[in-house]
Amino acid sequence: MATVAFDTLKFVEKLKSAGVPDAQAKAEAEALQEAFGTAELATKRDLERLEAKLDARFERIDGEFRLNRWMLGVIVVAEAAPLLAKLFQ
Repeated sequence: MATVAFDTLKFVEKLKSAGVPDAQAKAEAEALQEAFGTAELATKRDLERLEAKLDARFERIDGEFRLNRWMLGVIVVAEAAPLLAKLFQ
């Protein structure tokens, strides 16, 4: 997981220039830095791995559905064949 680059000095200076008291600006910067430090962000590589796992899983599920449809078709034909044979006797 990635971390966020956060320029606390620039943030404090921006707040102070907007009229926020120095102590409050520093406290807000520290709080944000702490929050960003504990945040877990997904990287592009993390998302690529997840996409590959999901693709593999969907391919497996699709294969299972194809097999089920084929089996259902065989069952329907097996059940219908005797009925059709009686109709055409």
